[in-house]
Amino acid sequence: MTAVITALSAAGLRTHRDELAALLHAVVLDGASLGFLAGLDHSAAAAWWDSLLPAVEDGSLALWVSRSGPDGPIDGTVSWYRESKPNGRHRAELRKLMVHPAARGRGTAHALLAHAETEAARAGVLLLFLDTETGSGAEHAYRSAGWTEAGTIPDYATDPEGRLHPTTLFYKQLHGAHG
Repeated sequence: MTAVITALSAAGLRTHRDELAALLHAVVLDGASLGFLAGLDHSAAAAWWDSLLPAVEDGSLALWVSRSGPDGPIDGTVSWYRESKPNGRHRAELRKLMVHPAARGRGTAHALLAHAETEAARAGVLLLFLDTETGSGAEHAYRSAGWTEAGTIPDYATDPEGRLHPTTLFYKQLHGAHG
């Protein structure tokens, strides 16, 4: 089934905050290195989503969710943050591509990534960049979607269990960007 991807406004983020908190919790519990440690509870995950509200409201953070059908539960999300410095407004950082463990293997990550890239190009973004845990499934997804490795930093972040891992930096130059 094809993922249904929709943008979330600040109002949408408020409405779906608990569902997004459950998604974040499930992904971290499954071992994804997203900046959180094991023991992340629902209230801490919800507070993190709440912390994004100002950036969504001012338009510096674009946020999308995916569902397996129009009325299905949220099974994935992705966002990008547009640089605000005058010399960097042509770039954005891709953040927090997440797919619920039960929804993996259906092309959701690729659909979210392609959607975020298309919307970035429409917004005039010429360059996207990100970091991800080296050797992770996410790293494979970015490589297969045509992202270019920029390098690896050893012992950059810990996994949810607190073990240090390297991270790989990637970028993608967008075609068709205007503005």
